[in-house]
Amino acid sequence: MSQPYSSPAAVPPGLEYLSQIDQILVHQNIELLEAIIGFETNNQYEIKNSLGQKIFHAKENTDCCTRNICGPLRSFDLQITDNFDQEVIHLIRPYRCMSCCCPCCLQEMEVQSPPGNTIGYIKQDWHVFRPMFSIYDMSKTKVLSIEGPACAVSCCGDVDFDVTGKDGHPVGRISKQWTGLIKESLTDSDNFGINFPMDLDVRMKAVLLGACFLIDFMFFEATGDSGQRCSVFG
Repeated sequence: MSQPYSSPAAVPPGLEYLSQIDQILVHQNIELLEAIIGFETNNQYEIKNSLGQKIFHAKENTDCCTRNICGPLRSFDLQITDNFDQEVIHLIRPYRCMSCCCPCCLQEMEVQSPPGNTIGYIKQDWHVFRPMFSIYDMSKTKVLSIEGPACAVSCCGDVDFDVTGKDGHPVGRISKQWTGLIKESLTDSDNFGINFPMDLDVRMKAVLLGACFLIDFMFFEATGDSGQRCSVFG
């Protein structure tokens, strides 16, 4: 059984820097076309360290029909590249339901690094009112859990999704950060912070980064007049 702690020999190429940090900041770029007329464009993100230095860039890859018809439910591939424009992480999200009324077809995401090599999965767990997720390694062994609030609304404060280990003790957090009334009300451009143990396996750090994007699409992505979700009910 694989361990959730770092093994230097197991670090995928391009992820070496993740072994040196215990925090990642994710800042979604503001798309003017999307902000002005509501036409959904491919999401793009800057991924930074705690000092605000860019370490990765992430870009969604979907067609305009999928984005504007399926909205936040859409399937997508998301490519994460380093500062040399080399893809180091590839995320795959299939089309799934995200209502607590349909427990047989909940959200999931596959994380690959390098592209084509699966290193883990994020799967939504059924719960009557809370957002719950499990983090699995490449062998589909559960290593971490994520639990969000009953109401995931960012109103003048952060929204926290707690990360726990197999023993149930907290080991990290994914936080949707409050960015101010104007930005929050006029755009769906979001900022996140991800905290984890320094010695966590870098592959699991990459999977937690994928979980951040899944959470963003599920609860904080608004398309057209759809508005954002606040819970597993909608």
